Amino acid sequence: MELPRILREQVEEMLEGQPLDGLKRAAARLSSRYRQELRDGSFHISDGLAAKAYLAARLPATYAAIRAAYEMISEARPDFAPEHFVDVGAGPGSALWAAAGCWPEIKSAVMVEASDAIRDVGRRLSERLDLQTDWLDGNLIKALPKIAPADLVTIAYVLDEIEPHQIAASIDKLWALTLGTLVIIEPGTPAGWDRILTARDLLLSKGAHLIAPCPHATDCPLTRPDWCHFSRRVARSKMHRLVKDADVPWEDEKYIFIAASRLADEAPQARIIAPPQGPGGVIRLKLCQSDGTAGERTFSKRDGATFKWARRANWGDALESDRE
Repeated sequence: MELPRILREQVEEMLEGQPLDGLKRAAARLSSRYRQELRDGSFHISDGLAAKAYLAARLPATYAAIRAAYEMISEARPDFAPEHFVDVGAGPGSALWAAAGCWPEIKSAVMVEASDAIRDVGRRLSERLDLQTDWLDGNLIKALPKIAPADLVTIAYVLDEIEPHQIAASIDKLWALTLGTLVIIEPGTPAGWDRILTARDLLLSKGAHLIAPCPHATDCPLTRPDWCHFSRRVARSKMHRLVKDADVPWEDEKYIFIAASRLADEAPQARIIAPPQGPGGVIRLKLCQSDGTAGERTFSKRDGATFKWARRANWGDALESDRE
């Protein structure tokens, strides 16, 4: 997956003439802070150089993961057509661009971001989108600005910056803003999965209905050392490779998310939760199933249409009941 052309061109313009050594050092600092999940009271993206480093090193991956999560939601709810969007902890607008590409019906967006440096970058990038966008200073923990509830609310790659004891109050605020669907996205690490499980339990306790990725609302059947996550391959630009000292023209972004709705809907029979395995005549799929269990199922030519689907299936795809 690549950034949308208009966004990619704007990023290239913003990075033009920026000394590479400075970008590489700033990107390394960002990467270290994210890996350590530092919560020291300072912004990960604290100045203009850090903001540019984020555009070069992280924006393509976060955009790809958010877009992949949105696509799962769109497949599960093909009639979902949000018009008003809220993103809390918006960064440079990764979720805004992903949402606008997935749901062209969106008319307005409110983007809440506490870092002046990355909020300014996001505002400039979003000027090329054909929708009303308001960028507001705000912090999910300290104080959110007054925002009207929206059809689609997103918080992406933010819970890792919040103290564990603050997550419940944060989910309360986000759910209160949600008229339709709330989407929470985290890095696809065991720690990110733990945070998603916490958010999942809290949302279910409020009467929310899960849209994706879970095909059920019972306890997650996975146990350590296993954990639930997905992956999206990201195309690296020349600058992306240079900043990361990378030779390979792509990288795989691991992510995990939960999408919860005010409205109930029919869940899929199962979802693929690992890369499909097997030779051409037999396909093995690891599935999380609607009965609350997880396990491996093998499909062969005798399974007819289901086998044909399994041969083309990808990690994260849903197995619908009518394929059986």
